[in-house]
Amino acid sequence: MKTYNYLIRRKFLNFLGQKFYIYDANGQLLAFCKQKAFKLKEDIRLYSDESMSMEFLTIKARNIIDFSACYDVYDSTTGEHLGAWRRKGFTSIIRDKWQLIDCNDNLIAEVNEDNMGLALLRRLVCNLIPQEFVLGTEFAPLVRYSQFFNPFIFKLGVNISPQCDLHPSLLLAGGILLAAIEGRQQ
Repeated sequence: MKTYNYLIRRKFLNFLGQKFYIYDANGQLLAFCKQKAFKLKEDIRLYSDESMSMEFLTIKARNIIDFSACYDVYDSTTGEHLGAWRRKGFTSIIRDKWQLIDCNDNLIAEVNEDNMGLALLRRLVCNLIPQEFVLGTEFAPLVRYSQFFNPFIFKLGVNISPQCDLHPSLLLAGGILLAAIEGRQQ
């Protein structure tokens, strides 16, 4: 069994939006996220718990319904722009691909779905094959986002390499986006 820095779990059977629970490596609730349904422009907010009294992270889409959407990530307590995640729309038809960019839209790293063969099987044959995404540079993988096999409950493990020096909230935002956007395919 793999260990993870974070575990993102999507609540089962929510018809008016999605609810995500984010747990730390010890299984303690770290954050809660409620994504509203039928939004033209994504605006995802992470809170310290289900009471939603303390917001600490905001993820906002730059444009309305964008196939190659870009999502800016902000520290809600300071207002600091941490960076952004950009989905590679046409490339993601065959194999999901995202880019992590800094505040000036410079590429930091890329996220790719595990492999082309499995990606095609998921799209053409059976979407029950768990996905794995790797965030990395040309030098090394920095983060693995691994989906657990469960046809009813979506779970995504976030395993951060000790060599990764990126802001943990930015990496967590990537996991939430993968769960919310790519997880819709499940």
